Amino acid sequence: MQSTPMNLGTLFETNGIKYKVTKNQLLFAEGDPADMIYFILSGKVALTKETANGRALTLRICSKNDCIAEGILFTSSSLYPVSAKVLEETFVIGLKKGQLERLLAVQPDLLVDCIEWLQIQNMREQSKLRDLLLYGKKGALYSTLIRLANTYGELQSNGQIEISHLITHGELATLCATSREVINRLVQQLKKDHVIQYEQNKITILNLHYLRAICECDHCPIFVCQIN
Repeated sequence: MQSTPMNLGTLFETNGIKYKVTKNQLLFAEGDPADMIYFILSGKVALTKETANGRALTLRICSKNDCIAEGILFTSSSLYPVSAKVLEETFVIGLKKGQLERLLAVQPDLLVDCIEWLQIQNMREQSKLRDLLLYGKKGALYSTLIRLANTYGELQSNGQIEISHLITHGELATLCATSREVINRLVQQLKKDHVIQYEQNKITILNLHYLRAICECDHCPIFVCQIN
């Protein structure tokens, strides 16, 4: 399973409440009372966490058919562990945590699908944190570029990979828990080495093998090596 269970969206549409959220608005902030789970109908939402040194680390970029705050399901957690910032106009469906748990409890097949999906989300987050801890800022950037390519990449006839999701240096910095200045320096070196092209916030991967070799990519399944 690579994405949110199909029938989970139906569950939200049947029982939840639809919201329109504008760009830069917070769906919820880290530390807020955790009482709602959200399903994205359209748009993009970044899940971020503040690090010990005060920097923001973007853990996921969620889009259509993704679920937000699913990690609090069937736990005693009363607070959101991350913040959810809307990157563009977004429509979501909200469902109370307790209500969703009760609905899943009487649908065992869907519950099993959700458990498998939650495990995949855990594997994705562990993989991102591993790269950040083991390979530093350079490895964090390189692995982020690989994940962006796996999630939003479009293979061209010349072998290059165009990433359809536009992203700024500042957004790359939050994905790597570092400063914009560090990202600027690393990106300029990658451009100089003809590993990527980066113009007007659009990234094209010219040499994916180079990125994988430097961060000792272990070729985990594509559904794990994702940015969402």
